[in-house]
Amino acid sequence: MSTAHAIEAQGLYKVFGRNPKQAVKRLAAGESRTEVEDAGTAAVIDASFTVERGEIFVIMGLSGSGKSTIIRMLNGLHDATAGTITVQGQAVTDIPAGKLRDIRRDRMSMVFQHFALMPHRTVAANVAYPLELRGVAKAERLAKAEEILAMVGLSGWGDKLPSALSGGMQQRVGIARALAADTDILLMDEAFSALDPLIRREMQEQLLSLQQKLQKTIVFITHDLNEAMFLGDRIAVMRDGRIVQIGTPEDILTDPANDYVEQFVQDVDRARVLTAANVMERPRPVVSDGGGPRTALRQMRDAYSSAAYVVGRDRRLLGIVTDRDAVKLVRRGENSLTSVMSPVPQSVSQDEVLINLFVPAVESQLPLAVTDDEGRLVGVIPRVTLLAALGPGMNETSEITILPQPMPSTEIDALLASSTDGAPAVEASAGDSEAVR
Repeated sequence: MSTAHAIEAQGLYKVFGRNPKQAVKRLAAGESRTEVEDAGTAAVIDASFTVERGEIFVIMGLSGSGKSTIIRMLNGLHDATAGTITVQGQAVTDIPAGKLRDIRRDRMSMVFQHFALMPHRTVAANVAYPLELRGVAKAERLAKAEEILAMVGLSGWGDKLPSALSGGMQQRVGIARALAADTDILLMDEAFSALDPLIRREMQEQLLSLQQKLQKTIVFITHDLNEAMFLGDRIAVMRDGRIVQIGTPEDILTDPANDYVEQFVQDVDRARVLTAANVMERPRPVVSDGGGPRTALRQMRDAYSSAAYVVGRDRRLLGIVTDRDAVKLVRRGENSLTSVMSPVPQSVSQDEVLINLFVPAVESQLPLAVTDDEGRLVGVIPRVTLLAALGPGMNETSEITILPQPMPSTEIDALLASSTDGAPAVEASAGDSEAVR
């Protein structure tokens, strides 16, 4: 087994019943879950996966799919009928109870669906409980509890009893208790499913915010595909005890492995899952800052666009220039775009989800510019592409704002016929895109 993964599972089976070993043999030989019911109930069948360090790995499926059984196998609450599990390179299957307790204490913490708080203890005492088990002095563990409560937005609530808190606040206490254990791995079993929708969304966002700071390894169990798509770096979809697909949210949404997964994703809010990088097209029209007005006009004419993006030699996005301003430069005999270049009104990160792109797209005179972490122009998103990316639920003939019409090509052609100027236009890597008219 590799120690590169936080968690690695190979060929996991869990069968409850009279003759689980026989059931495993029959399942491995090709019999179905239903066919082996006389020997036992197969909760998990031949499940293999890895969880990388620092990722949120979501296991999702309907009730009875086996997802909660898997998380209980990971922390040793259920023994595996067959197969192996390693946590940070150490086996957790078929090990003595004492070693398993050490792994639970030092490497894995659990966040439960129904909070599992001790009602007679204060909030701070609940959070500090893992430290108490380790023998940490009272003053030190309570100080640590207050520090973590502040991290989850519960500063000042440490001396209250859990009954004084709302459901969302109690779940924050559960998360704080898991964080107080200071383990590298968090196991979260339907942690937000008991919460009201608005509070649930708030808790999802807070979990992602904490993850950005702490970079824990999280295994998150849910039956809600939208929740899985929002939280997961990767998702394992389960059906009838088997894992039927593992992939990124984009993989699951755009390339479902079978009809079952395809039906699952039909109602997913694509705008909250797909990112700019998933739908962007070749950046066009684009001109180098070393190119002159005639080069810019040629690019705009070929793309039938009223403006062009201007980039530096390192492809950093510098600004925009319009066809009318470029014409003025040609008529004045100027060869630099600098004097008429305007700031880019809107650009978005390639990691931005589509739901956040509609307002910038409406406000942008050009197809929406997409940049990487270094500010380099990596693509554009025409409005029609943004609408089409949301799938058949969108009306692709929906009205969109009309951009300024480009100048007549005959007028531009007459100017271009006189001479050429500056450096060549920037060439993109592959494919073609259409400018929004």
